[in-house]
Amino acid sequence: MRWEGRQESENVEDRRALGPARIGGVGGIGIGSVVLVLAVSYFTGVNPLTLIEMLSGMQNGMPREESVPTGPVNDQLGKFASVVLADTEQTWEKLMPAMGQRYEDPRLVLFTGAVRSACGATSAAVGPFYCPNDHKVYLDLSFFNEMSQRLGAPGDFAQAYVIAHEVGHHVQNLLGIAEKVNRLQRQVSDTEGNALSVRMELQADCFAGVWGHHANRERNLIEPGDFEEGLHAAAAIGDDRLQKMSRGYVQPETWTHGSSQQRATWLRKGLDTGDPQVCDTFSSNQSDGRH
Repeated sequence: MRWEGRQESENVEDRRALGPARIGGVGGIGIGSVVLVLAVSYFTGVNPLTLIEMLSGMQNGMPREESVPTGPVNDQLGKFASVVLADTEQTWEKLMPAMGQRYEDPRLVLFTGAVRSACGATSAAVGPFYCPNDHKVYLDLSFFNEMSQRLGAPGDFAQAYVIAHEVGHHVQNLLGIAEKVNRLQRQVSDTEGNALSVRMELQADCFAGVWGHHANRERNLIEPGDFEEGLHAAAAIGDDRLQKMSRGYVQPETWTHGSSQQRATWLRKGLDTGDPQVCDTFSSNQSDGRH
């Protein structure tokens, strides 16, 4: 990606200087269930909070969110995240009015180890997530190492896709989609609720692709091979691949993010068209990954 020297977002909170925080809860929507804790939770049925507490060995006691100091972003990876966020802002500020909603910029919180949000306290083990209660995306940048080394999904566009996916959840929140889905999930079975979650995640993938399309066409941010990196990353974090790696077989009824094919298909839809209207994963038979 041609990102160096580009405009950075003013909506970044850098809390990394605080070091790992002590936590006692979990919350938010995110791509991060691809990492160890939620993967194990899928396959064992153990409460992810229990796993997080076991993994972190931490206790309650982190300061309240509003008392946490923030600072400017000075390192290369932090600047990269800031540039990507700024570019998503440009895209959605242009597109949202046509969708009947004014875009409100989210904030990106960079943290190390654990963080408290309006959705609760969360370990970095769950990966990046979006909290609809405070309109913030939370990211421990070490997750990018997890993507490259553990999941085999390296590259700067793969990293940008992660941020754009979480921003996609913010778009869903502004449009009222997240609230409708949460309401429906309280009324249906666990299997049906998981299916709704899959549709939510696939739409966020598609929205990430919409951003990538406009970043390429309007601002020449994309280099040859970048989109392929993103598609590879989307496939690498499909529920079927993660389940196969973890237990040797798959259980589609337990999926919450979608298969490798589904995730890559919906990301590609956004990349090809740049049109958020094609991202209707909630229409009948639209989340199965077929054209």
